[in-house]
Amino acid sequence: MPKISVNGKEVEFEQGMTILQACEVAGAEIPRFCYHERLKIAGNCRMCLVEVEGGPPKPAASCAMPAADGMKVHTDSPMVKKAREGVMEFLLINHPLDCPICDQGGECDLQDQAMAYGKGDSRYGENKRSVKEKNMGPLVKTQMTRCIQCTRCVRFLEDISGIVELGMVNRGEHAEITTYVEKSLTSELSGNIIDLCPVGALTSKPYAFKSRPWELNKTETIDVLDAVGSNIRVDSRGMEVLRILPRLNEDINEEWISDKTRFAYDGLRLQRLDRPYVRKNGKLKPASWDEAFVAIANELNGLSGAKIAAIAGDLADCESMFALKNLMDKLDSKNTDCRQDGVKLSNKNRADYLFNTSIAGIEEADICLIIGANPRYDAPILNARIRKAVVNNNMQVAYVGAGIDLNYKYNDLGVNPKVLDEIISGKNSFSKTLKTASKPLIIIGYDALLSPDGEILHSLAKKIAESFRAEFNVLHKVASRVGGLDLGFVPSGSGKPTDEILKSCKKGDVEFLYLLGADEIDMASLGKTFVVYQGHHGDSGAHRADVILPGSAYTEKDATYVNLEGRPQRTQIAVFAPGDAKPDWQIITQLSDIIEKPLGYESLSELRAAMEKVVPHLANIGEIEPAKFGPAKKNGKLSNKAIVSTTKNFYMTDSICRASKTMAQCSAEIWDKKEKAA
Repeated sequence: MPKISVNGKEVEFEQGMTILQACEVAGAEIPRFCYHERLKIAGNCRMCLVEVEGGPPKPAASCAMPAADGMKVHTDSPMVKKAREGVMEFLLINHPLDCPICDQGGECDLQDQAMAYGKGDSRYGENKRSVKEKNMGPLVKTQMTRCIQCTRCVRFLEDISGIVELGMVNRGEHAEITTYVEKSLTSELSGNIIDLCPVGALTSKPYAFKSRPWELNKTETIDVLDAVGSNIRVDSRGMEVLRILPRLNEDINEEWISDKTRFAYDGLRLQRLDRPYVRKNGKLKPASWDEAFVAIANELNGLSGAKIAAIAGDLADCESMFALKNLMDKLDSKNTDCRQDGVKLSNKNRADYLFNTSIAGIEEADICLIIGANPRYDAPILNARIRKAVVNNNMQVAYVGAGIDLNYKYNDLGVNPKVLDEIISGKNSFSKTLKTASKPLIIIGYDALLSPDGEILHSLAKKIAESFRAEFNVLHKVASRVGGLDLGFVPSGSGKPTDEILKSCKKGDVEFLYLLGADEIDMASLGKTFVVYQGHHGDSGAHRADVILPGSAYTEKDATYVNLEGRPQRTQIAVFAPGDAKPDWQIITQLSDIIEKPLGYESLSELRAAMEKVVPHLANIGEIEPAKFGPAKKNGKLSNKAIVSTTKNFYMTDSICRASKTMAQCSAEIWDKKEKAA
């Protein structure tokens, strides 16, 4: 390997590294503003200047200059010190002196580097320039006079997000970052430019003037608003979550999160259920826990298992689903389902419902066939990986389903599902492309699985994977689905799935329905069924309920979730639940004692021990257990029905988002305008 000398220390480096990267290998700190390891090199700020022996008699920009074998670099020489002081002086010439009121204060790269590398005084006595503020929508607050033109935001939206909405206009002193035509940023990843901005030019609009970073309690946890399981940090003060930031995880979300993950937190304190309620004379009345449990016990008394059912919602955790499944077993009910949207997925073979390639594995693929999925809104972080593979590895993408607006080029194969038969038989031109691929992958989504041909399309997708040695993947939308399927929270024997449960409720065959945070079902079809709703928000399930049991949101409990790859992860308590609300597993175990059907565990550790005995891989937190494939089922007869889009409003997918004022603004200013334009 080639070697480089940094401040007299000789180290080996990989061919193709820049001087800055080689210096980092040697342990030398290089200040920078514009350089970011995940973005293209711009060389704008010149803060990373170093001295190269034998080179031109001037400092070199280490971020843009390739390292060479035998090169001798100095990062702390008098020339470098003077150059950095000069660069910092120029950067601060027009920077406003508003650190005390800037939301970036305490986390500002400019502050830190001015202290470490700045001169300490200024020779500039002229008036500072000012730049007009830009309205970039409800999420990103601008103070463009602070901007140092590092162009990180521009490069992120162009390189990572794939939506070119920012750019630099004018030159010299008049240069500024702008949206050209004043409009809201429409990228579902736009909030990441707040983290990337090294100064206070781009900050969070919902978080503006709320607190200082040293006032916050920081809790490392995971996001559950989609199925990706992005690693996040929840910053809270007292009982309130004030912001959510990404945590680095190369295997899942790198260092990005979606706007929904970042900004929906204000919904955690609005429309909350903080006490039990019991319906009396047609109206919900506040009640004690004992009164609520007794009302449920009275209703269950004498009911056979066939008349009892339970549906788990999209935000349910593994512990609560395991406890509820055990309770339904004790009540002799087989009518349990975690697929409240009716998606046609079986849990008999684990590989049939996982994203088997893994999120990081997408980057190694050379061909991707997407069947009835919209990764841009179903899983924005996963979609960023697909785009990364398209841009960096020239991965080809083909798509079967309703036309969608992805942020990369794809080959549209149409909406007729019969194209899958043609691919298998070799009649479609895309078959030749798949044959030549070294590592193809197939992704099937909910648009296909929710169609009348859902089971057949799943089988056809598996057959394509078998025929062309491709990896088979299911793209889930919701956090609870894989965990529910792993735990067997699906009908067994003569048990009914969600659609049959709803029909039975309407007929009166099911007289008792337990909704574990299930808000997406048709409440009008429940007829006179006695409904128990356990959840954390006053959403549609709570409006229909006869008894409401207040639970904890994902920031308020220690809970296990399994992401779409099959990777178990755990949330951590950041704040306490409001009022009388309790962790969901605890509510179910207490109810089981009241109705004299004890579950046999009194603590979270006991419950997890029982759960991990049934599903051992749930104990391997953060690890993926590979699943073995079974043969594809025999084909049924395909209808001529086109695969239609089931994508709902990205900003309004669950009870937390629907309670969020920020998400409501995004829905009105971004999504509704986008739908009208389409």
